Parts: sequence; structure tokens; C-alpha cells
Amino acid sequence: MAGGWSRDGAVQEQIDDTVSDAVAKARGRLANGAGRKDCIECGEDIPEARRLAMPGATTCVACQSLRDRRPTAAGINRRANKDSQLR
Repeated sequence: MAGGWSRDGAVQEQIDDTVSDAVAKARGRLANGAGRKDCIECGEDIPEARRLAMPGATTCVACQSLRDRRPTAAGINRRANKDSQLR
């Protein structure tokens, strides 16, 4: 049951779209293709175990950890209320 000006099922559609976007974003971050033997960031050798665990890896564990800590841009705001627009 939707409330206000939204039609029935609109809330679930927003949830489904948000989940779909998150899955697509995660799949886009997965490495694919041929990997490297040396890190593109620091030039150190990428261990064999990492290359087997993460086919297509281009960074060593240390550099990838630094990349993962970087802030990412916010997603699409699908809420239509004023409070969410001010955040």
C-alpha cells in the first residue's frame, strides 16, 4: 500500500531499482580479463595467491585496500520528499 501521491507498488519499485543499481555497480567493480604480475599503483609483484583468487587483479592487496577506503559518490536519490533532498 502506497501513501500520498504515489501509486501502489511504487515503494517496492524504488527498493528494487536501488538494489539493481547496487548489484550493477558491484559487478562493474569486479576485475575481469587478464590480470597483471605487477601492481599498477606501486609496481610491486602481485602474489600468485591473489592472482588465483582474483582473476584480472591489477593491484596488490595494500594498494587495493587504499582504493577501497576512498570515498565514493552518492547514488541516485529516489525519495521524493523535501527532507531527503536537503541531505
